[in-house]
Amino acid sequence: MQTAKSVEQPNAAIQQYATTRRLTAGKIIIYLLLIGLAVLCIIPFYLMLIYSTHNNATIASTFTFLPGSFLVDNYMNMVSKINIWRGFANSIFIAGSSTVLSLYIGALTAYGFAKFKFKGRNGLFLFLLATMMVPGQLALIGVYRLFSTLGLLDSYAAIILPAAANAFNVFFIKQFMESSIPDEIIESARVDSAGEFRTFNQIVLPILGPAISALGIFTFIGSWNNFLTPLVLFFSLDKYPLPVLVALVQGYYGMDYGLLYLGVAISILPIIIVFSVFSKQIIGSVALGAVKG
Repeated sequence: MQTAKSVEQPNAAIQQYATTRRLTAGKIIIYLLLIGLAVLCIIPFYLMLIYSTHNNATIASTFTFLPGSFLVDNYMNMVSKINIWRGFANSIFIAGSSTVLSLYIGALTAYGFAKFKFKGRNGLFLFLLATMMVPGQLALIGVYRLFSTLGLLDSYAAIILPAAANAFNVFFIKQFMESSIPDEIIESARVDSAGEFRTFNQIVLPILGPAISALGIFTFIGSWNNFLTPLVLFFSLDKYPLPVLVALVQGYYGMDYGLLYLGVAISILPIIIVFSVFSKQIIGSVALGAVKG
């Protein structure tokens, strides 16, 4: 009897596993929908890469999915008109500096709201959240006047310094900090005579790694795609980031579609790489932040 039961148990387990792995009609429909959505998302990027290899006449007259032979010609034409790699370097410097400054100041501010008890804390935090409802374009006039008074127009500081005032970063990191960092850790560091900055830099900041990594992706992408602010605050062509230079190709030198597609492809390539490499950090931070510890 025991032998028969021991044989039946593996068979039942195999049957249960086969049932759970069996594709039902609902799963097939979901998979087909997901594949269709993935194709819809990939096609624009594919066409952008394909059209960057064709000349202006071909793009304007035909619709094709096959690559052409004008990639080198489009690139040489672009290099002769704008310094595309100087714009690329400007975007890397501006986006990288803005991301680091925004994340550090945001985390430090969130640390104050989450772990310090002071009068008016809730009201001040609500006021900070209210600033998220104000469009950034409305503040651009004030920013222009401020940096004009300080003599910082047409400088990288005019783009990088405002990145420190990011209310969403403060809100996101504060929620993560309250759910993931117990007050006992902070108190233990204070008992050991550690200063607040040392506690923040050596204890709190490493624990915030998943949240900062995920938030850094969105901050970097937002800073990389920033178009209006550099266009208003910069006057020198050698300081323009990549999105502004690509727009100048379209505005100043006529509508050359092949050159424009190539510029856009070069512009979004770093974003795709950053998101592909660090996309797991987003899922990890959301899963970790969802657990109230």
